[in-house]
Amino acid sequence: MQEAVSIPVSPAPETRMAERLRVFARNAFPFLVVGTFWEIVARSGIFPRKLFPTLGDAAHAFVDLTAAGILPHHAIETVLRLVTGFGIAAIVGVTLGVLMGRSRRTEDICLPLVSILAPIPGLAYTPLFLLWFGSGEFTVIMLVGFVSMFPVMYNSWTGVKAVKEIWLRSAQALGADNRRMFRLVVLPGALPYILTGLRLGLAQAWRILIAVEMLASVNWGLGWLIFGAREFLNTDAMMAGVFVIAVIGLTLEKFVFQQIERYTVVRWGMVESLG
Repeated sequence: MQEAVSIPVSPAPETRMAERLRVFARNAFPFLVVGTFWEIVARSGIFPRKLFPTLGDAAHAFVDLTAAGILPHHAIETVLRLVTGFGIAAIVGVTLGVLMGRSRRTEDICLPLVSILAPIPGLAYTPLFLLWFGSGEFTVIMLVGFVSMFPVMYNSWTGVKAVKEIWLRSAQALGADNRRMFRLVVLPGALPYILTGLRLGLAQAWRILIAVEMLASVNWGLGWLIFGAREFLNTDAMMAGVFVIAVIGLTLEKFVFQQIERYTVVRWGMVESLG
């Protein structure tokens, strides 16, 4: 007697479309609520229209600044600084964090320094970096890399320490050398923590970058745009800059971090897909 073979049935196009609409509605609902509340406050007259513009005013400023090429230029300069500074932080942070997790001597040297330096707000380092390196691009990039390195390093160290001992013993029993054990056991086991550290480091990089663009002598950047718009009470231009920052952050999350997760820890079954 032959056993029945179950053939997986792909969901109908109508079902997939309905699921996508539900996901879109779920993601759009918080923005709809905040936008409605903002519009009510803006039109209520509690604040002057110049200080609390409507969403239409902000959208008009966004279109005008984009059409003039001003907003894209500011955004490109900020993204270049972010990618450079955070790239340095990611490389150095992951490397030192993994070394701390694998080497007791490295841990004894680096962990006290990380514990002391990490809780200090990033803005507190800004005057020192301005005095040491002067104002300009190099100072901004170095400060972004230095501040955002600590959460990456700390979470990478935690991830290596969190790898289960039974996994290491099993790999040793199967004859794995140190290199194969690190590549096939330690690194995959620590990757969820490393990705979390990179997310936290990116958030730190954003905060310090926008702040230091307001203080350092840079000619372009979203922080410089927002700070300059404040001087002339151009709140609609400020909102346009904040909107671009949010879009860039969402893009990095959706098309970088989630894609890395999908092709690594989600595929390996270590975490559930976030959709």
